[in-house]
Amino acid sequence: MSDSQAAVVMGSMCAASVRCYAAALKAGTLLVDLGERRLPLRHSHHRYRIDGPNGLQTLTVPLVGSTNNMMTPLKDVLISEHGDWRRLHWGALFSAYGRSPYFDYVADDLSRVIHGSQRYLHEFNMQLHEVIVEFMDLPLTTRYLDEGEPLDGVVADLRGRIAMKKPDTLAIANVPYYQMWKNQAGFKPDLSILDLMMNLGREAVLTLLDMTRGK
Repeated sequence: MSDSQAAVVMGSMCAASVRCYAAALKAGTLLVDLGERRLPLRHSHHRYRIDGPNGLQTLTVPLVGSTNNMMTPLKDVLISEHGDWRRLHWGALFSAYGRSPYFDYVADDLSRVIHGSQRYLHEFNMQLHEVIVEFMDLPLTTRYLDEGEPLDGVVADLRGRIAMKKPDTLAIANVPYYQMWKNQAGFKPDLSILDLMMNLGREAVLTLLDMTRGK
């Protein structure tokens, strides 16, 4: 399925897109750079997009300080508890996916992360990632790197390339899959991996593999 020595590297992403997970699965290893300082597109590190009854919605984890502070390494970015965001995120996820085929199976684990007490953004992102990989049973190895560690076997460097405001440049096909709200506005290809997980469960790995075939 993949070369175990190959890897993609990106910053700590918050419930990253289906396309990001397809790229990581193709390589087999995901390297998360906790020392990343190139954060002109940091909104992708603390925001994720879902689809619900009212259309697309971007959920944001509020941060302490300016998100444009390029000197702060990702590992030191702090979460703010401003605006009761944890309750709002859970409410949005329940509204979007509460009736999806797999919500009930992952709800407890997901709720523990959303309602957790993480201080740092990378902790929140890591815990979400662990729930996603475990529940979907993805054959993906994840390593967290500190600043200056070597990037062995990297086939794609996605740092600074992942955004929500413009299309990415990944060599990944958009493969339609079942989405609860598809009939409202058609298939949406750029959603968080949570959308694929809620709708397909462990069968989602087949969609991720289809996205990279021939690419």
